[in-house]
Amino acid sequence: MKVVCSQSELNAALQLVSRAVATRPTHPVLANVLLTADAGTNRLSLTGFDLNLGIQTSLAASVETSGAITLPARLLGEIVSRLASDSPITLATEESGEQVQLTSLSGSYQMRGLPADDYPELPMVESGMTLKLQPAGLVQALKGTLFASSSDEAKQLLTGVHLRFNDKALEAAATDGHRLAVLQVDDALQDSANGSDDAAEGFAVTLPARSLREVERLMAGWRSDDPVSLFCDRGQVVFLAADQMVTSRTLEGTYPNYGQLIPDGFNRTLALDRRGLIAALERIAVLADQHNNVVKFSSQPDEGVVQISADAQDVGSGSESLPASLTGDAIQIAFNVRYVLDGLKAMGSDRVVLHCNAPTTPAVLKPEGDAEAFTYLVMPVQIRS
Repeated sequence: MKVVCSQSELNAALQLVSRAVATRPTHPVLANVLLTADAGTNRLSLTGFDLNLGIQTSLAASVETSGAITLPARLLGEIVSRLASDSPITLATEESGEQVQLTSLSGSYQMRGLPADDYPELPMVESGMTLKLQPAGLVQALKGTLFASSSDEAKQLLTGVHLRFNDKALEAAATDGHRLAVLQVDDALQDSANGSDDAAEGFAVTLPARSLREVERLMAGWRSDDPVSLFCDRGQVVFLAADQMVTSRTLEGTYPNYGQLIPDGFNRTLALDRRGLIAALERIAVLADQHNNVVKFSSQPDEGVVQISADAQDVGSGSESLPASLTGDAIQIAFNVRYVLDGLKAMGSDRVVLHCNAPTTPAVLKPEGDAEAFTYLVMPVQIRS
């Protein structure tokens, strides 16, 4: 294998695929990236794969001799990132095929690799479901839900985001058992998703948050309006966008019926300025973080204000009042301040409405005026009086 490519493009490709390289590999080759040079297309392809998440990308290169090799991801990444960006890089394997010479204007480096044959193949989805997604719609759905997924591996299904496609709409949902984020994007699909056998139900899949964060990262930097292809079959999904691909296993099991968690109606609403509320909560959080992250909302309908307070035992306390449009009786309800802030930051509206019934029942935050698209349910914290 002999190939010449640009430092900046190789560096960007390595940064991308290295995110799928195992941090604690079960086999030495999984700590490597696979480099495949093709003289026919004059492209160099890079692959990272930890057996759950796979990322593949390719870049234009001058390929003298086709070939493939795997090299240590971290070592290669650190060397390439430190080379001058205006210097072309030459990668060449020796006769044995396991020693690679990397040459740039500043000097040359030798690295030992492992044979490409040892590298596991990325799962390819040959049949099954194929959908064309609008990049902006997909990013919107992921931004609005990923933060609410669980980080507790014991609750495996909850470490993912549930994606439900129906007609041209995408509904994304994530919950960690304490809060639930649901976002509906109406025109996320280019074509209807109801072409499958279970047409009436559309199509649904739960994917690990880690994989979807990489998809979101990829899409956020996507400069094109071309749709992203999603292939799904037998426990695997593949996202394909031009010359970049993310593969992921699906999370098996029945995702909780989150619709039934959301109360049908509410007898109290608190409408506030979103940015003002975020700023006040971040100030109050300085004290809340000292104790148990609890912040208390007290509505005062007569005065048209909501008081936000935190009381950190043996440290201090603080409170702020915000103007609000209130309906229903006065209420005192407490939340984990971090959960509330996460939900508020996922919204884009100027004003938000907090819907609640009682201090111990689920409350729902929604953007004002855009009530259908985004729903954020938060379980209150019991106030010990």
